[in-house]
Amino acid sequence: MNSRAFRRSAVAVAAFSASAIVLAGCAGGGGGQPSADPDEPITLTIATFNDFGYTDELLQEYMDEHPNVTIVHNRAAESGDARANYFQKLGKEGLADIEAVEIDWFAEAMQYSDLLAEAPDSVKGRWLDWKEAAATDGDGRLVGFGTDIGPQGICYRADLFEAAGLPSDREGVADLFNGDWENFLDVADQYKEATGKPMIDSANSVLQGIVNQIEYTYTEPDGTVIATDNPEIQAAYELVTERAVPNSAYAGQWSDDWFASMANGEFATMLCPGWMLGVISGNAPDVTGWDIANVFPNGGGNWGGSYLTVPKNGANVDAALALADWLTAPEQQVKAFTNAGTFPSQLKAYEDPTLTDATNEYFNDAPTGEILSERAEAVTVAPYKDASYFKYHDALQNAVTRVFDGVEDEQTSWDTWVAEVQAF
Repeated sequence: MNSRAFRRSAVAVAAFSASAIVLAGCAGGGGGQPSADPDEPITLTIATFNDFGYTDELLQEYMDEHPNVTIVHNRAAESGDARANYFQKLGKEGLADIEAVEIDWFAEAMQYSDLLAEAPDSVKGRWLDWKEAAATDGDGRLVGFGTDIGPQGICYRADLFEAAGLPSDREGVADLFNGDWENFLDVADQYKEATGKPMIDSANSVLQGIVNQIEYTYTEPDGTVIATDNPEIQAAYELVTERAVPNSAYAGQWSDDWFASMANGEFATMLCPGWMLGVISGNAPDVTGWDIANVFPNGGGNWGGSYLTVPKNGANVDAALALADWLTAPEQQVKAFTNAGTFPSQLKAYEDPTLTDATNEYFNDAPTGEILSERAEAVTVAPYKDASYFKYHDALQNAVTRVFDGVEDEQTSWDTWVAEVQAF
């Protein structure tokens, strides 16, 4: 996730919510040192964002197995809030025992891998190769426990599509969107002409979808900055500002109004990684029209996916590593998928019929296990993201927002972005 990452039900809430659960048994030591008494009561804190699928019930299972632990789960409303808090406090005080990190800023976190506790050897080989490699530093230390990945389909309101005279069944919508981004935006034009409303939730979600299909976006592996000279990035910006902005309800996601619009029909589609399913169903629980189509513009795309990290200077490092290990085991990540749609990054999870045969009642009983598995197979590009990726991409998103808000025209906003990049 976000990801984005990446996720929560009642997430349109305050920046953070917390729930405390008493866990049992897991021993923890202060400052990474084993406790003298393995049964000593301890409190473990875990900080995530959006919806990882780590419900109270799931954490309760850990409690049943480990009677001496209390877990406090803090959830930020979105990844950006979590990022600001993480880098403000990493290496100092104030972070949770376990901190979630989204893929778009994970490379930044890896710059400080020496401040993160190393995962035990027993978990190595658990994940997709690229997922585990991204969390392994130059000294071979694995410092991140992978949670999910974000293969994307298209979530849509079947009732609104039917009212607009468009296909509304899952297969028909997949055929409708089978094509490139221009085709996706052609359908958006049709929807707006029929209803007078925007089809897309946010212009920057379209930018995100396109950028996630570009291998080299803002920098290259040798450190060369290509951001403002990259024709693929400029083409993405032009397509979004010219065609996605007029067809979008919002510039970006994660505002209170955006959350509320999942229920009130202000828009009819969202580009939908698995972790977004829980966000939609959690924020529009009484809406019956949402569905998901097995299709994505221009092929496949991955958005988001996250890791759990354990700050090395935490008060309960050993116990935190044990909980992170348990949460990211295939069995628990399949449960998290059932809870929130977060598609696992663990190899063994893909053999579990609970995942492959999964359906989602909220999304019109869509075979989400099958759909997301096929969406994962359609992903052919993993964008290169170094430590500077977030700032370049965030600045480009701001450029789109300026156009959406009418603050600057397309060329002026692009020039502003170029100036910002040159000043980085």
